[in-house]
Amino acid sequence: MNTSGKLKSLLEILIISTRLGLTSFGGPVAHLGYFHEEYVRRRKWLDEKSYADLVALCQFLPGPASSQVGMGIGIMRAGVLGGIISFLGFTLPSVVALILFAIILQGLDVADAGWIHGLKIVAVAVVAHAIIGMAQKLTPDLKRKAIALLALVIILLWQTAFSQIGVIVLSGFIGFLLFRQQTTDSEARVNFPISRRFAAFCLTLFFGLLFLLPVLRDVTSLGWIALFDSFYRSGSLVFGGGHVVLPLLEREFVPTGLLSEEAFLAGYGAAQAVPGPLFTFAAYIGAVINGWQGGLLATFAIFLPAFLLIVGTLPFWDTLRRNPKIKGALMGVNAAVVGILIAAFYQPIWTSSIISSLDFAFAAVLFSMLVFWKIPPWIVVLTGAVGGLLMSYI
Repeated sequence: MNTSGKLKSLLEILIISTRLGLTSFGGPVAHLGYFHEEYVRRRKWLDEKSYADLVALCQFLPGPASSQVGMGIGIMRAGVLGGIISFLGFTLPSVVALILFAIILQGLDVADAGWIHGLKIVAVAVVAHAIIGMAQKLTPDLKRKAIALLALVIILLWQTAFSQIGVIVLSGFIGFLLFRQQTTDSEARVNFPISRRFAAFCLTLFFGLLFLLPVLRDVTSLGWIALFDSFYRSGSLVFGGGHVVLPLLEREFVPTGLLSEEAFLAGYGAAQAVPGPLFTFAAYIGAVINGWQGGLLATFAIFLPAFLLIVGTLPFWDTLRRNPKIKGALMGVNAAVVGILIAAFYQPIWTSSIISSLDFAFAAVLFSMLVFWKIPPWIVVLTGAVGGLLMSYI
């Protein structure tokens, strides 16, 4: 790709990811729905199987899965710089909003605002649309429907931080047994413009920082190293998305007196109110502790492990997913991803959003706007916010 083409791709990634960062409410599963609508359905930057493979990989890795998917898509499109720009576009809107909340609006109660509830209903429509599209492609036969059902049941009944990993491993084994003699449709080669040497360096850096930072924290008295270590460790050891990182951050900062319980809960409410990844809650904590500089440092530290892991694994992942011996396992894993998404669609998205017949009716309208009338997602988001505000007065 020539220089002008590369710049055009980077600008395109920045514009699209920033728009998603401004409008993607509803948590990580909803983000995957927004990504699927934008990158797979509308722009066709990657096919259904490649997207599902990427989602499965990011569900398996520690860290914020939806952010890693966004980074991965940016990397496929324009290399490591594309991944960085995709991350910045998707993440910075909520980082800026949460730093402002910490500095100016810390005492406001926005979690129960009507427009927030409307945005939760938008998430219902978006995720339902994504699930229908992925299920048609990834569970076309009874065997894969059964794997999806098994994954759904296990995720709903066994809700731990490691349940997703367990389901993915089990489904991969079942898929290997069921489909090892079958061939799958040819799929487009996914471009990962990263050398294996650089990928190995990123993985080495990930583990090196994980073990070195606590040592530096003990032998120095620098506050920023302690802050960096707390957020880096939290971002490295979390499976299951943003909600799982909250208790880790609470244990890091509330008992030490750096953050009061009231301030922590106020920030949690603010984090629910902004679009983008829930990991940006770190920006709020960092800003409370050390102003906007602390907010930016905390954001960099908590997302750095996710970036190092996705860059470090993608080049090897593409080779594995094309191995005939691995394809059967991936067929099972992709079916499980559908079940995992359906489980998350019910809990927490449906249970926290659809609490009355009026909510269900509004969700049906938003779903129809998105699916049948093909209205752009940002208009659907705006409609949801306005509708939720109006519904709060009924």
